[in-house]
Amino acid sequence: MTGLVDVDAVGQAELVRRGEATPEELVQAAIERIEATDARVNAVVHRRYERALDAARETVPGAPFAGVPMLVKALNDSAGDPADLGSAWVARFGRTARADSTINRRLAGAGFIVVGQTSTPEFGLVSVSESKVHGITRNPWRLDLTSGGSSGGASAAVAAGMVPAAQGGDGGGSIRMPAAFCHLVGLKPSDGRISAGPGVPSRWGHSVPAVVTRTVRDTAAILDAVSGGAPGDTGRPPALPDGGLAGLVGRDPDPLRVGVLAHAPEHAPQVVPVVRDAVLDMADLLDGLGHRVEESHPDALMDPLCLPMFFDALSVTAAQDVAALAAELGAEPGPADLDAITWFWVNRGREISGLDLADALTWQGRLRARMARWWTGGFDLLLSPVFATPPKPVSWPWVEPDGIQASVDVLTFTAPFNTTGQPAVSVPATVTDAGEPIGVQLVAAYGREDLLVSVAAQIESARPWAHLRPPVFAG
Repeated sequence: MTGLVDVDAVGQAELVRRGEATPEELVQAAIERIEATDARVNAVVHRRYERALDAARETVPGAPFAGVPMLVKALNDSAGDPADLGSAWVARFGRTARADSTINRRLAGAGFIVVGQTSTPEFGLVSVSESKVHGITRNPWRLDLTSGGSSGGASAAVAAGMVPAAQGGDGGGSIRMPAAFCHLVGLKPSDGRISAGPGVPSRWGHSVPAVVTRTVRDTAAILDAVSGGAPGDTGRPPALPDGGLAGLVGRDPDPLRVGVLAHAPEHAPQVVPVVRDAVLDMADLLDGLGHRVEESHPDALMDPLCLPMFFDALSVTAAQDVAALAAELGAEPGPADLDAITWFWVNRGREISGLDLADALTWQGRLRARMARWWTGGFDLLLSPVFATPPKPVSWPWVEPDGIQASVDVLTFTAPFNTTGQPAVSVPATVTDAGEPIGVQLVAAYGREDLLVSVAAQIESARPWAHLRPPVFAG
């Protein structure tokens, strides 16, 4: 089983189907890799090994990922497991989940076996996976760097070879940014592609379930396995193509028209040269693959209100979440109970009036229309940075003069597409001489995950990345 660290989720499932490995062997190997590696990165905050081994012994063949080990983000309920949401305040009450979340049920239905939970910032509200309750999650590529957030634990675990794939979510860049920081594939699906579950707040469509993986085929096959709406859902994207997303891997699309954006708006921190070079180098690669590449982007993406309106809605849901927890736990938190960023957004949410919120949501509706015109005007994909710089040091942004504003500004290229509900993927671009992974982002029109998967697979074939290993690796 020592070679399993090099086998992706699709490959591990195939080993089980061919009888070359048992689910128990796969799970036990993942447990050993976690125990050998996690002390250095602090990605796994809850272990459920005995339950996972029991589930492995009872695996029924037939599911697409039968017997494959998986880690899930601590923001998603897993029945009987801790449900502290990355919060020391919640953890003090010993809160546990009563049932699995919709995405965790779908992962189980696909055959995955959950071996543990990964770290997240408190309530997923900042772009680093650090909290009072679980400490600092570090980047396997360089331990002095952050693995990003809020799915930083998931990304660190996959990058370090603990499991082939891990579940997360993207509410403003929370899959794409950690994937970029850890040299992984992170696809944010269209709003509604994967149901969050009936009655589950999705922050007005901003937050969607997703996964991080080392290969495009894993991302495609897992999305195929867990996609679909549920009764009560609103948005329903177009159906996936026949054969699903996995059927597109290895099938080159027709030449596409790709716009390139390599600079930030004037009001935001500018893109540093090494990131700009990575974007332009990727543009050259796409041109060489036969696509029509030109400098262009939606003008709406430069609007200085993109992030303020996004955070107006986000902060109200932060206040809503804390109010619901206070009612459930029978205690109101004070400023000493919550992380500083949480306290800031909760208070901001409490101060926003119903009229302010309605105005923000109306503005976001107009943004969706403005943004869509660029795609309906003839473009298929937008290529851009994920983040304006390489991965930041751990404890960023609190070492910045205005850490809260810095934590907002970094979402320039990601959060607008949570507002619009469009699918976007981060793919590995390069690793700097200083050992810093850099990813780039591709964005498609609503419902067009098929284009993202096809082109990401083209890029992966031209410049493979899964064989590259960070210094902290389980193999």
